[in-house]
Amino acid sequence: MIVTNAKVLTMDAAGSRAEAVAWAAGKIVAVGSAADVAALAGPETRVIDAGGRTLLPGFVESHLHLVLGGNELVQLQIGGLYGFDALKAAFVAYAAANADNALLMAQGASYEILDHPVTRHDLDRVIADRPIAMMSPDHHTVWANTAALTAAGLLQGAEMPHGHEVVMGTDGTATGELREFEAFGPILALGGEAHLQLGIATGGEPEPWPSDAVRAKDKDKIAAGLAHCSRHGITSMVNMDGNRYTCQLLKEMQDEGRLTARVKVPFHFKPHMELSELDRASAMTAEYNNDWLSSGFVKMFMDGVVDSRTAHMINPYPGTDITGDPLFDPERFKQICIEIDRRGLQIAVHAIGDGAVRTTIDGYEAAGQANGRTDMRHRIEHIELIDKADIPRIGALGIVASIQPPHPPGAMDFPMSTMETVIGRDRWTDAYLWKTLADHGAPVAYASDWPVTDVSVMRGLQASQTRVPYEGCADERLGLMESLYAYTAGGAWAAHMEGITGKLVVGLAADLVLIDGDIEAIAPGDLGKTGIVLTIAGGKITHEGARFG
Repeated sequence: MIVTNAKVLTMDAAGSRAEAVAWAAGKIVAVGSAADVAALAGPETRVIDAGGRTLLPGFVESHLHLVLGGNELVQLQIGGLYGFDALKAAFVAYAAANADNALLMAQGASYEILDHPVTRHDLDRVIADRPIAMMSPDHHTVWANTAALTAAGLLQGAEMPHGHEVVMGTDGTATGELREFEAFGPILALGGEAHLQLGIATGGEPEPWPSDAVRAKDKDKIAAGLAHCSRHGITSMVNMDGNRYTCQLLKEMQDEGRLTARVKVPFHFKPHMELSELDRASAMTAEYNNDWLSSGFVKMFMDGVVDSRTAHMINPYPGTDITGDPLFDPERFKQICIEIDRRGLQIAVHAIGDGAVRTTIDGYEAAGQANGRTDMRHRIEHIELIDKADIPRIGALGIVASIQPPHPPGAMDFPMSTMETVIGRDRWTDAYLWKTLADHGAPVAYASDWPVTDVSVMRGLQASQTRVPYEGCADERLGLMESLYAYTAGGAWAAHMEGITGKLVVGLAADLVLIDGDIEAIAPGDLGKTGIVLTIAGGKITHEGARFG
């Protein structure tokens, strides 16, 4: 197959450009002028005239939740919805259309969806006789009605691991707010989804192992997620939750010819685990290790999120004495990092608050001191706040900044109110410092954190280019080419996949995306409206837009 008459941005180190790309047997065989590549065409070659559109390496989504996102595609979507009347109308219509659902689950509920903190009593006024619940956009808080709390055994509260909380009211019963995965896991279980949440909630495996029929349904959810991602030009992804069950589902799909993107899956290490549990991580790495499905890294959470004030800060949140707690004891975390690094596994840690970021850096530094500096490319996911003293440490230690252009409030879908009420003006100069991190030598990988935000790379790219500096702050945007690199070659490198994908060079996989326009001529504010014409993974078309149909 050949794509010609294109504006080809190869994303290689030289920043070279071309007019055409040819591939065969899943690998790129030529990149060059239209005339030179045309000479390779044979009678069976399909030649696609790109009409001057931009051809890029397939997008690398460096941080998403594929299984959860695929599962949520059929749930009630209430992102951008505010006010009780609108909330009730949405739930009532969804309930009528889903009469058999054991749980009516909504996604995207803003922390400010009502003009006061949501309680179970509010949701009882929405629907009282069926279990209903709604998830915050960041996926760290769920609100449930009384029927759901009762069915899940949470109405009277429940003992939870450190950092996970069933919020209790003054009357001794649950308010309806559930913070972090173990707290709202029993609610999700009502809908039959608990086994899909284990990778992120507990790090465990389903017991008993799901039947063929259940696995078939789970694979269909993954297929829906893969198709959704393909429509947005994604050909590789780092799935930031998972376990052996996740890997096995993907392996079965690969064997069935249904795996349409390259997926990396972590072992999820939780604070309650002993170091010996890392044997499971090593076993997953050995068992799942090919160009389409691999493991090789360990994911951890160091804190929660700013909106629920569970992100770990060095100083208290505005107007409070709350700093949030690290989920790992800092000294124990160092020992965990040393052992993971010793095993030759990459580490990825969710760290949002500046306290969590510092603790994570300290752990990576300890690993390097104990084992010697190696090319492990340990990662910090999010880095929403960072103390200025820690900025140069990230680059000096070679830590990957895995960051999300849609996340800064005001950049895309998240409201600016978080900056005012939760972060506070005195910290704005320490928030979302993408360019500062890159200028200090941090390798950058871009992502969406789907389904926390829209998986659309083009919308994320628009957010990266149109983000307005916060008052009194520097412009933290990376340029268009730097941002494209972070969505392609930079993401591949951060995932140890640079020998497979991320650039349009001879010998790498034929992973490509053709966008509907000249990306350098599109106004930054219109990038998110720009469609994907073709997505090609391993030489096979996984999405073909209507204009090419």
